Amino acid sequence: MRVLSSSRRPAPDRDEVHELLSEYHETGDPLVRDRIVEAHLGLAEYLARRFDHRGEPIDDLVQVASLALIHAVDRFDPSRGLEFTTYAVPTIVGEVKRYFRDKGWALRVPRRLQELHLQLATTVAELTHELGRSPSIPEIAERAHAGIDDVIEALEAGQAYRSSSLDAPRSGEDTAAHSSTLGEPDERFTGVDERSELTSLLRGLPQREREILVLRFYDGLTQSEIAERVGISQMHVSRLLSRTLESLRRRAAEEERGA
Repeated sequence: MRVLSSSRRPAPDRDEVHELLSEYHETGDPLVRDRIVEAHLGLAEYLARRFDHRGEPIDDLVQVASLALIHAVDRFDPSRGLEFTTYAVPTIVGEVKRYFRDKGWALRVPRRLQELHLQLATTVAELTHELGRSPSIPEIAERAHAGIDDVIEALEAGQAYRSSSLDAPRSGEDTAAHSSTLGEPDERFTGVDERSELTSLLRGLPQREREILVLRFYDGLTQSEIAERVGISQMHVSRLLSRTLESLRRRAAEEERGA
């Protein structure tokens, strides 16, 4: 983006903005774009400040919102008859939310939990104000139109949002670094993300397929033992295992692409 002039010009009115947008759409003149962006920087900052106090510096949020405003100007088509702000507001808000989703997580968390976690911040604040106390999990789930298990997962996932340096001093009078409190490395730690994703995928399976997977890979039963336990043939167990594993791989790949 070009550097905007430091001299303050009167903000264009609605008709002038429409004329500027039409001119920029036809000519692509960067000076015209600068004028449009300058006229709406206040809107971008206002929208960015709606997300203040959520762990990200406000200057960074304003920058993200301002860049989203520029993109909105570039993509806006005045011939469609929409007001520019009607198009710009969801574009800017969406970009700020995407920034939180993609940049603020210290560990890899499924996107559905990231989005629900951000939604719960507002939900909990509203309920606390209305009830005069901290809301219960069922109350939060009802207001958020989400399942209780999903709310619990999202709240726990919030612990993966942001992180402090291990070299930073601990709070209070203790000046020792956080790293001084760590124990020995846990070899199972690297599988935490994978187990979280697998649990989510398994919930979507029918009861029988889920039971067969548990018997095979958790209890270590053979296909013949599983067949006897479930009451079907060994060949049927083999087909169900193959089909279920292929379904899990496909859904995991789709979620990976969506993340």
